[in-house]
Amino acid sequence: MERDEFEQRVAPYRRELLAHCYRMLGSVHDAEDLVQETLLRAWRAIDTYDAERASLRTWLYRIATNACLNAMKGRARRALPSGLVGAADDAYAAIEPALDVPWLQPFPTKDDPAVALAERGSLRLALVAAMQYLPARQRAVLVLRDVLDWPAADVAEALETTPASVNSALQRARARLAEIGITEDDVDEPTDREIRQLIDDYVRAFDAADVDGLKRLLAEQVVLEMPPAPLWLVGRDTYGDFMERVYSMRGPAWRLLVTGANDQPAVGAYARADDGLYRAHSLQVFAVGKTGITHNITFFDQSLFGYFGLPLHLE
Repeated sequence: MERDEFEQRVAPYRRELLAHCYRMLGSVHDAEDLVQETLLRAWRAIDTYDAERASLRTWLYRIATNACLNAMKGRARRALPSGLVGAADDAYAAIEPALDVPWLQPFPTKDDPAVALAERGSLRLALVAAMQYLPARQRAVLVLRDVLDWPAADVAEALETTPASVNSALQRARARLAEIGITEDDVDEPTDREIRQLIDDYVRAFDAADVDGLKRLLAEQVVLEMPPAPLWLVGRDTYGDFMERVYSMRGPAWRLLVTGANDQPAVGAYARADDGLYRAHSLQVFAVGKTGITHNITFFDQSLFGYFGLPLHLE
């Protein structure tokens, strides 16, 4: 097979392989690297590929899964602030980034047909964060069995183990997630139309520096997390106090662009700088329940904007 033909044949799988590696690693940066490594390994081994034994897609997933397992050796789990420290009781607590912590990252999913291949909820930040508590092979088994719906025998072949071992690992993984309190089906939301309206209202209130308007859109026990700062807050009033702090520090002039992350609504937030441009500030990913926004994870990492197709500044 010529290289051009190989590139054409694997191109349709790049995006879903990226999502697969992200589920395993919790980092879009690392996932991109592992997809590149997967395709390089596949090209080098293309002469060994047997189309009668497995589809090209299945073969690529096997390579990607084992590349991820190798990459995870010796690495600490990726975390969110709520998984490391207790909630702060002061909206004016110091914001000091912990740059030595491997933080969980969001994954771009706005209008992404490749994501539709996965079961609803399999990219949720809460689930990806919970999966970080699983040993590497349990994580692989869970993704291959419960997300990709592979038979136990196929998973066993990919991981060079037995179906009995796969089933045992899957039971332990599911039990661990149950202990943490997260399952793939743990998604209680309004309709898509109601969510879009809520996010539109949030954008208008945020742009207008309307703290009371923002608070009306929040659940009573809303959670606000702010990686890379090991800081998180709980409660509508505390959230409002923090937004007062934000506007007093960065000014009331903001713009928000709506996007999607982890099959959840998200926005890119831009604060007006001294030169009059609106500069990339943070990426906010929301969980929405029947009573409003229940969770906002605000990622202060401008390098993420490119993955979401968002500019670094606005006029």
